[in-house]
Amino acid sequence: MRASRVSALLALATLVALGGSCVRDGEVAAQDTAGAHEKAAHGDTFVNASIGDITGLIPSITSDSASHTVGSLIYDGLVQLDKDLNWAPSIAESWQFSKDCLTLTFKLRKNVKWHDGRPFTADDVVFTYKAMVNPKTPTAYRDDFEPVKDVQVLDPYTARVTYTRPFAKALGSWGHAMLPKHLLEKYVEEGKLREAPQNLNPVGTGPYRFHEWKSGEKVVLVANKDYYIERRPYIGRIVYRIIPSQATIFLELKAKGVDMAELTAIQYERQTDYPAFKKDYNKYHYAANRYTYLGFNLQDPRFADKRVRHAFAHAINKAELIEGVVMGLGREATGPYRPGTWVYTDKVKRYEFSPTKAKALLAAAGWTDRSGDGILRNKDGQPFSFTIRTNQGNEERKKVAEIIQQRLKEIGVQTDIQTIEWAALLKEYIKQKRFDAIVLGWGTGVDPDQYGVWHSSQNGPDQLNSFSYANPEVDALLEKGRATCHQQERVATYHRIQQILAEDQPYVFLYFRETLPVVSSRVRGIKVEAAGIDYNFIDWYVPKSLQRYASP
Repeated sequence: MRASRVSALLALATLVALGGSCVRDGEVAAQDTAGAHEKAAHGDTFVNASIGDITGLIPSITSDSASHTVGSLIYDGLVQLDKDLNWAPSIAESWQFSKDCLTLTFKLRKNVKWHDGRPFTADDVVFTYKAMVNPKTPTAYRDDFEPVKDVQVLDPYTARVTYTRPFAKALGSWGHAMLPKHLLEKYVEEGKLREAPQNLNPVGTGPYRFHEWKSGEKVVLVANKDYYIERRPYIGRIVYRIIPSQATIFLELKAKGVDMAELTAIQYERQTDYPAFKKDYNKYHYAANRYTYLGFNLQDPRFADKRVRHAFAHAINKAELIEGVVMGLGREATGPYRPGTWVYTDKVKRYEFSPTKAKALLAAAGWTDRSGDGILRNKDGQPFSFTIRTNQGNEERKKVAEIIQQRLKEIGVQTDIQTIEWAALLKEYIKQKRFDAIVLGWGTGVDPDQYGVWHSSQNGPDQLNSFSYANPEVDALLEKGRATCHQQERVATYHRIQQILAEDQPYVFLYFRETLPVVSSRVRGIKVEAAGIDYNFIDWYVPKSLQRYASP
């Protein structure tokens, strides 16, 4: 069974514009079985819809899901996730840990080539490591490589990694995209990785080669005929159409303008239950490691006051959001871990919906209705008002923001809502910390390590702690949680982190939204596993009789 490509990179924390693990949908399983008797064929073009444009094509320096989804088909890691979310061989054919977990030796496949024909060797592994730890590299994932003491080339196809201490994510961190030394070395040394041609015209070792990127319009990939696996992918070409509106994407689906897209909950539950749509598309139903949140800029004195954050947690009715926004297709979030996973605990502080408690907490923080107009003001007469930002075109998040806006209005807090194009939101507001509050989501992968998101050291412009959260106990726990190679030792650590985050409320954790993709019914080979449906994308195919487009 093929291993997961997209999920391997989503093991890294990524901001999701609209990703995850799955549960089986009985209707879909039956439909895909119906196509099992047809012969697999190469060719055709697969059109995927993306609500957000990519921000670059070197995964080391991007942190958004759109860029990583595309990048995961261009690049390979040494390891990748299999259908059961276990780490499996990729362009490393095997590995071995020492008994003390301090050394990890990879044996590399000898038939792997970069897309320009150069062989992939252990020198590229060493280079990727050096690029990730170079202080001039603007990456959000450096912390995954900082526990590494050294990476040695034992021979062209053997690399040995030595750690300063046991590291829980040691193996998974090598699922990160390998980078070509012969093309990027000088850019890394000069601290100009963002300016490297590779960012616009990438060369990887993955199953698809880059063909074209028209910003705001589309990204085109073509099958790598020299892929290291015994054959090239069946689908000959992939087009990611950038369509920055869920409503427009749905219209494109109905017009057969795209082959795959993610539905909103109301589209999934109420607008696709008719014969023509069921004939054209298969629907899938995922439970994913990704959550939606209302996050605060903790550098703003208003939000630095924990009583204010607690008040907002009491003012928001999560059950109302789950039913009203995602039609019940989600679960309450009390922290960054999905209920039912090994790391999750429900023994955390909860905030029942209570406007009365919210008002009392705000009053204690100095915000009261001083003029009788229903608006809370501080001692200087300034009203409590702020802007909630989210990404343009995401109707569900806009609706979340609108419901929160109404609930906060009822306790005397005024808000504006601003929707901003995805790439601009990341670049101009989040990375620059130019925001009051944001409704967004995180895809958190399979490992519970959240060092990059919550450790106080990770709050630079190219890092993931954009909200400037800092808690010394959480810092220490994050360091402890990753400094072991035994899962059981990590449980208590991550339970305590959840308890502290629930008490601190740097975010109001809202809900874990389920993933609701549809795929054209002409596509075969889709199997629903714990890793989702895209783990075996190179096995997807369209029978010759159903192919629509020419492709390489």
